[in-house]
Amino acid sequence: MRFIETESQLEDLLATPNAGDIAAVQQLSGDLLLLGAGGKMGPSLARRCQRAIEAAGVKKQVFAVSRFSSAQAREELETAGIATIPCDLLNRDEVDRLPDCENVLYLAGRKFGSTDRTDLTWASNAIVPAYVAHRYQTARIVAFSTGNVYPFMTVASGGSVETDALDPRGEYANSCLARERVFEYFSHEYGTKCLLFRLNYAVDLRYGVLVDIARKVYAQEAVDLTVSHFNVIWQGDANSYALRSLALCEAPPYVLNVTGAEICSVRETAEYFATRFNRPAVFQGEDAGVALLNNAALCQQLLGAPEMTLDELRELVAHWIEVGGTSLNKPTKFEVTDGRF
Repeated sequence: MRFIETESQLEDLLATPNAGDIAAVQQLSGDLLLLGAGGKMGPSLARRCQRAIEAAGVKKQVFAVSRFSSAQAREELETAGIATIPCDLLNRDEVDRLPDCENVLYLAGRKFGSTDRTDLTWASNAIVPAYVAHRYQTARIVAFSTGNVYPFMTVASGGSVETDALDPRGEYANSCLARERVFEYFSHEYGTKCLLFRLNYAVDLRYGVLVDIARKVYAQEAVDLTVSHFNVIWQGDANSYALRSLALCEAPPYVLNVTGAEICSVRETAEYFATRFNRPAVFQGEDAGVALLNNAALCQQLLGAPEMTLDELRELVAHWIEVGGTSLNKPTKFEVTDGRF
């Protein structure tokens, strides 16, 4: 396994398409538009789409839409051949002026700090989807969602499946369900083909549950055991699934859980990193007996197993921290049980 030493190497790996991605763009009609392309996943997903198009030898344009608070991020996408469009998605006039496109990857949303501005959380997660779904009624839309719309489950359950009843906890999770319902409404009313992409939890080396746990162990801080188990998936695999999910869009919306195959133990994960870093793991809290867990068997049946194994991902995270790799300083707060993120 090749370790990752720099952010450029990390970004390159996240954006490298696999054979399935290349085949997907060969079979896909029309251009691709990414909304919320300036977030954690957007830039690497946009570049993955662009590289897949180049490798496939087809003529398509990738549009990346964001406020683009970072001029550097926008310039890097432009350099990669991606057309960037600055847009405030809460401004309907600006959304209406976006170019026509047959394929939409909807990554926009708000989570962190959502307890501080709950009004903005609801506006971002419920009003923006209405603007977008109205603008792109005839497109295929992969709408990113979250496993937070499900109830907390026991480990023995194997995690929530797509047909389970929803029971979101807290304002953030409820606003995410509102986002799903808006896309569902437009799909029913106008025949818009959608897929609800319930992701839980993506990890690159700068953020994610594995990173949260590893950094606590490395700093010899207590790891909370209240939520004793979790799911993770390498962001590169999530990027690939998102691109290939465009072919699965349906009306009414198709629903797909997206995560890794394993249910991971917080204690076992912390002990792994403790051994890896040669320092003790410290714990606090009592196991609540339930966790937010997704069962992604359907995703793996349709799109194949993730390419990055859990063992490889843990090794990459450990090495990244050891060499002083950067952090986005955006904790997942996976240990929260009351929905207040």
